[in-house]
Amino acid sequence: MTKNGPSYEPAKFAALEPVLRAAQKIGALSDTPIEQIISHALWFAQAIPDSAKRVIDLGSGAGVPGLIIAFERPELELVLVDRRSGRTDSLTRSVLALNLAGRVSVKCSEIADLAQDRKFSKQFDAAVSRGLGPPLETLRLSRDLVKVGGVVIISEPPLTAQSRWDPNQISILDLKGPARHGAVAVFHVKHSD
Repeated sequence: MTKNGPSYEPAKFAALEPVLRAAQKIGALSDTPIEQIISHALWFAQAIPDSAKRVIDLGSGAGVPGLIIAFERPELELVLVDRRSGRTDSLTRSVLALNLAGRVSVKCSEIADLAQDRKFSKQFDAAVSRGLGPPLETLRLSRDLVKVGGVVIISEPPLTAQSRWDPNQISILDLKGPARHGAVAVFHVKHSD
């Protein structure tokens, strides 16, 4: 870990960088420098509890932060979700090319549909989301996929921005938090419905 965040080790992510560059070329990922994209995603990997086994990345798009988490945390099983079949087709090819298919799967689905599916509802130790949609809706859908005692991790704006989380709404969702962890907010799932 550096002063400004988790330590980015280029050699660890060498195989991933061409995949992310290709995603940039087709517009599936912003033109932010790859090092910055990976460094930001490392905050997610670091915020996932050591006890976690299964993680779901909502709105994965080109695989950020999910693929970075897969490289940084090889003990985790991940499900990368996006509603656009073109993105999930490309992401599936990336998972295969990176030899991650044994522990990383890709699902094309609306997140609200997954939250209603017994195979996905409350089946994960953590849900991560970089920029899925309205913050409270993202939080609610994420919570529906995470087990009691698990965490929801959402990308946050810079520290200089005012908090976007209303404590009353967080409480209504049966969540505790947020705890700011660098570039992400971490919420703990308190109770079942």
